Amino acid sequence: MSERIAVFPGSFDPITIGHVSIVERALPLFDRIIMAVGVNSTKKYMFSLEQRLARLNASFAGHKQVDAITYEGLTAGLCKKMHAHFIVRGLRNSTDHGNERASR
Repeated sequence: MSERIAVFPGSFDPITIGHVSIVERALPLFDRIIMAVGVNSTKKYMFSLEQRLARLNASFAGHKQVDAITYEGLTAGLCKKMHAHFIVRGLRNSTDHGNERASR
């Protein structure tokens, strides 16, 4: 049986409680989850790429099956390169962001 690899793409600017929750719930489903920080030169970020990677690595330090990487281009291309057959995504509505900011 081949390894079950998933990619969780995003800017993670910043990583949120919601991101962590999604990954923790996805862990039993996959052998490896790749947190893929997309690089978009036209977007202005709150935190540097290095800071975002460091926060991702710190957030999942206890989970050896979670890796954080950066990528450019299409997510489908990254999935092919990483041999990932799954994409992890969360769904949110307009109140999620407000609720999360209020809990900080």
